[in-house]
Amino acid sequence: MTARTEWTEQLSTVPADGIADFLTRNSGLPGPRGNLELADAFAEWAPAEVILELADSDDEYLRFCGTEAIGRLIREHPHDAALLETIRWRAGDERWRVREAAARALQIVGDADRGLLRRIVAEWVEADDALVQRAAIAAICEPRLLSDDPTRAAALAACASTTRWLSRQPLPTRRDAALRVLRQALGYCWSVAIAASPVAGISAFSELETSDDPDVAWIVASNAKKARLRRVLAERLGARP
Repeated sequence: MTARTEWTEQLSTVPADGIADFLTRNSGLPGPRGNLELADAFAEWAPAEVILELADSDDEYLRFCGTEAIGRLIREHPHDAALLETIRWRAGDERWRVREAAARALQIVGDADRGLLRRIVAEWVEADDALVQRAAIAAICEPRLLSDDPTRAAALAACASTTRWLSRQPLPTRRDAALRVLRQALGYCWSVAIAASPVAGISAFSELETSDDPDVAWIVASNAKKARLRRVLAERLGARP
């Protein structure tokens, strides 16, 4: 039995008015790592009214759980604009865990509907908001989701679009925390997208290597350190990784 299954079984015995307390007691916070398995179990099991309530909680872990779980509600109600707007708003939350929950919510959508995920990502990467763009690339650059050609192409396109956007920003503004968060995400997302689509990915990445933009250079260097990209490059060169 997996940890997620165990948490689901435990959650199923908790009355609705006790769920928040149960999540808080088992959150793993304060600490270096929140209980992601519990959050995943909550996302798949929780009643909609509890999800929406916790997504507005002032408590960081409860908001994390509620925000991630909205991904399941979007999956069940793909035309509910209010749900999508809530996730987009949470992508810009001041707390990094909640921002991560927004990306995880989109991944839950993608697990069931790759096409819907691609459409959301394509819209979000056009936003003039670094944190919304960050959520988009963090969501789609997930190995388990890159199992079909359209999604692999969408991941590369999202990385390319957000990199171009970042490079167009005035250098002084790139000290802004949101832009630095986007740059950090691009520092690993490219390697995930390239590993899933080596031929197209290496071609796109090679174009970045010619850039004299300092942040693009950092993105290239950061991804070059990732083992997944080193393996791809070694295989393309016919050498052992």
